[in-house]
Amino acid sequence: MSNVTASPTTRKLAHGMGVDLNALAKRLGRTAIGPEDLESGGPPAPAGQATPQGDTPYWDVDHSQYGPVTDEPMSRFAQVASANLAAANALIPQVTHHDRADISAVEALRAELKPEAQARGVKLTALAFHVKALARALREFPRFNASLTPDGKTLVLKDYVHIGIAVDTAHGLMVPVIRDADRKGLWQIGAEITDLATRAQARKIAPDEMGGASMSISNLGGIGGIGFTPIVNPPELAILGITRTETVTVWDGDTPRPVPMVPLDLSYDHRVINGADAARFLAYLAQLFADPRRMMV
Repeated sequence: MSNVTASPTTRKLAHGMGVDLNALAKRLGRTAIGPEDLESGGPPAPAGQATPQGDTPYWDVDHSQYGPVTDEPMSRFAQVASANLAAANALIPQVTHHDRADISAVEALRAELKPEAQARGVKLTALAFHVKALARALREFPRFNASLTPDGKTLVLKDYVHIGIAVDTAHGLMVPVIRDADRKGLWQIGAEITDLATRAQARKIAPDEMGGASMSISNLGGIGGIGFTPIVNPPELAILGITRTETVTVWDGDTPRPVPMVPLDLSYDHRVINGADAARFLAYLAQLFADPRRMMV
């Protein structure tokens, strides 16, 4: 048994980066390991990225020879996140399925609930509905609520639903987690989203609040875009991307009808999930958005 002291988040990052915590602790001469220590213990660069003369990447260029430059050191947090994303993208055969959902019923319900939201002091954003719908979908499609063991031989099915929320902060991307989202109502989910996002911006998220998600959501709707390909965050098997709602013309017979549609981008680990699974998963999500009260059942 390992005698290394490390938080669940650190162990998760170490696994994604291929870092042996026992070996790293021995090399550093101590038993306590934090995320900032992982940058010195990662695996070698993937094949094809090093020159024949050594480990220096081909893109290690002196850019100043072409014009004025300014160096801006990346934070240790950003370096660890970068290494984890690079490892995930290199190791997981990822595919992204794109779809969109009619969001008019959700927006109508939000408008209906607005007076109560103000009375409760809760900001009921569309993201709260996405979290609730995703939690319901993960119960309906248990293979999405699973993790693959590192040897790729066993699928670990989870009897809990925790949703990660990617938060863009000045010090890097953070993914705090809403625990047991399937057991919580919209009001509680809305309040937790605001709380977690606020504390993430202030760097007040504890390490144990960022690990163990069943699946994560990356929401760019407040910024823009019509779609993207989010990277799966291992050991999760999928991630849901959301971009800005757009008005689409839908034909009802010979009558054109403007409909607000939200683009949905589902990236998934193709070792476990196939294209038909992904299509059914997003189709189910779209059904929940069309009749949001089904999320509450």
